Amino acid sequence: MPSNSKEKTQIDVAGRKLKIGNLDKTFYAATGFTKGQMLDYYIRIAPLLLPHLTNRPLTMKRYPNGAQGKFFYQKECPVHRPSWVKTIPVWSGGNNRNINFCNANDLPTLVWAVNLAALELHTSLSLAPAINQPSLLVFDLDPGPPATIVECAQVGLLLKDYFDKQKLQSFPKTSGSKGLQVYVPLNTPVNYDITKNYARILANRFQEKFPNQIVANMKKALRPGKVFIDWSQNDEHKTTVCVYSLRAKEHPTVSTPVTWNEVVTVVDKKNPDLLSFEATQVLERTAKLGDLFSPVLTLKQKLPAIK
Repeated sequence: MPSNSKEKTQIDVAGRKLKIGNLDKTFYAATGFTKGQMLDYYIRIAPLLLPHLTNRPLTMKRYPNGAQGKFFYQKECPVHRPSWVKTIPVWSGGNNRNINFCNANDLPTLVWAVNLAALELHTSLSLAPAINQPSLLVFDLDPGPPATIVECAQVGLLLKDYFDKQKLQSFPKTSGSKGLQVYVPLNTPVNYDITKNYARILANRFQEKFPNQIVANMKKALRPGKVFIDWSQNDEHKTTVCVYSLRAKEHPTVSTPVTWNEVVTVVDKKNPDLLSFEATQVLERTAKLGDLFSPVLTLKQKLPAIK
């Protein structure tokens, strides 16, 4: 990768010419992790990341001045984009028009987006063209301090146990921030009314069963010391951080797929650091483990009636 900083450098990415700049700009002050390193990470992780981005409306969370700077969400794919960047039209009732989201379906588009300081990549639960049909069910487990990802892991295992009994496979990943997320791949026809209602009812059942441990209510005042099961992510208007996306934290942490054995270990050892992974560690993990989230792309499961 070129390492010049202030002047824009033209590079060839899979046959596409791209101008990239500010490669020496520090994006994570605590570690000195630069924009060039950010681009390098995304290029290296691309073979695993791109299948999870392809044909999903992409919301770019852009940090022009680095992870600790101001950010903005960009849903509409920039007008001044290369002609080869594909888009996905999604009808917006509020705007009474289609919003054309970027479709990061290849390496040049990914590099182009990251060069725009799209440090975080957030995706829809739907795959185009079936925009009204979620391919996934997701539970975002958010700890209310002093709870940590250790408590999230405990709740994640409760969810896994429930889904195991329903003969549904579930897959955990770190949020890359404080929490843990549990995904249930569906890849069968279903709508958001069904998945959101299912997630809401299940979260409330868990709150009733484990009132000292779990909260399903949005009110932040109810969360201290508990794990909030955010069921509301199962919505056509919402996005969830994509697997392998960097996060804008003090360190370049990544939303990382993990094994259920690793989730058990963090509960046993009560060490939240065991479920925190930075970019370099993720590249090392994936070299050994491959894409732990690959089944999420294809595994077909039908959502049963909630019990």
